[in-house]
Amino acid sequence: MRRVVTGHRNGKSVIVDDAEISGQGIFGSEFIGVWETKETPTIPLKERDHTKQPVYHFPKPGGTYFGVVSLPPDEVIKKKAKEEDVDPDEHWRKLYGDEPGMHTTDTVDYDIVLSGEICMEVDDGVEVHLKPFDCVVQNGTRHAWRNRGTETCVMASFIIGANRRQNTG
Repeated sequence: MRRVVTGHRNGKSVIVDDAEISGQGIFGSEFIGVWETKETPTIPLKERDHTKQPVYHFPKPGGTYFGVVSLPPDEVIKKKAKEEDVDPDEHWRKLYGDEPGMHTTDTVDYDIVLSGEICMEVDDGVEVHLKPFDCVVQNGTRHAWRNRGTETCVMASFIIGANRRQNTG
């Protein structure tokens, strides 16, 4: 994927980076970190290494993360995990401490399906089938992505770190 980053030099807008970036993955999935901010940015941004590519993560309150994720069909993930002698369900439980696929983050996420199809499952078992250009606004809710199809789903995700209100009763 090509990433073009703008910035400022001597009061003028300039291109500070224009490069191909790649991702990381597991069991056939791929996560491409495009950009992140650690806190609410002040522009123009201070000089920094604009070539740095973030690793997939959920930002802390005030931070942001932008990435692209490729999720192959569930059956492909299971097959690749078996080839690596890994139980994907147990692997998920270790990562997220939840049932396979389900997770909750302290973030507000804007997800856009770019290609393929995917189902989003929520707590009550309801699933929403999403196709290209469908969008989801994820407000810190427990959910899972299920690719029950035959092709890889590619989604762009804009993730904003949030504070979670504590239950008061």
